[in-house]
Amino acid sequence: MSNYRYDLALGQPPPHNAKAKLLYVSSAKYGGDWQSVPHTHSCTEFFYVVGGKGQFQIQDQFFTVSDGDLVVVNPNLEHTETSFAANPLEYIVMGVEGLELVMDAKGRQHYCIVSFRGAVVDIQHYLHAMLREVETKAPGYDAVCQNLMDILLIQLMRRVQLGATVASPQGSPSRKAAAARRFIDANYRDNITLDQMAEALHMSKYHLAHIFRLEYGMSPIHYMHSLRLQESRKLLSTTDYSLTQIARMTGFSSPSYFSQRFRAVEGINPGQYRARFRASRGEKSQTKEE
Repeated sequence: MSNYRYDLALGQPPPHNAKAKLLYVSSAKYGGDWQSVPHTHSCTEFFYVVGGKGQFQIQDQFFTVSDGDLVVVNPNLEHTETSFAANPLEYIVMGVEGLELVMDAKGRQHYCIVSFRGAVVDIQHYLHAMLREVETKAPGYDAVCQNLMDILLIQLMRRVQLGATVASPQGSPSRKAAAARRFIDANYRDNITLDQMAEALHMSKYHLAHIFRLEYGMSPIHYMHSLRLQESRKLLSTTDYSLTQIARMTGFSSPSYFSQRFRAVEGINPGQYRARFRASRGEKSQTKEE
């Protein structure tokens, strides 16, 4: 009979930061309603591409990603992702608080893309297990998810030379304000009110408005309108959607309110903005005002 015993060096610190905490995990697949808007988060995000192909923008850099790629983005770094229509992008993302990865010796690199094509089965097993836990919410699911996150971080640090530090709270949004911002980032296209935001985030609307203004220098509603206007400018410049369609797609309650908010910021109405943009590119304006 063969018998093998392996003793563990218990008490050794993990190679990543022991204070790292999993905040959320979610999955997404490209559809016709996917709107890509640059945004930031107060935590480190890990995007694992399950299938398809697309493009990742991190600040002013663009990268093509496909199945098996893991994109790591440190806190407060502007990024967004788009899908190639012919091969829809599908990914799983997890947000980790209290962790900032050191990508290079000088600490100047704040993101990286790592290929896990040789370990797809293992990585997807852990990520899908994490999704199942948060979906069923069986007793102890949060501890299971935290342990799965630890495994994934260790697998990542085995594969590439990365250091880890505690994310500095200086200049980072508070956890509650960051949660509010994430909620607005995900829902600004819907006709949501401050009361609905506060209810979803389990706080009073007065507390929500106070902490958000302290962290970001503006009210939650102002921030929501800024996202809507940013997206509307993009749609006015790159599509032939009518103003009514754009108002509906970006969350404004009516075309007239959309025009009112747009004029207050830009000094001209949406139709004039589109006409000027197209004139600057030598294009003929075909704005639909219905």
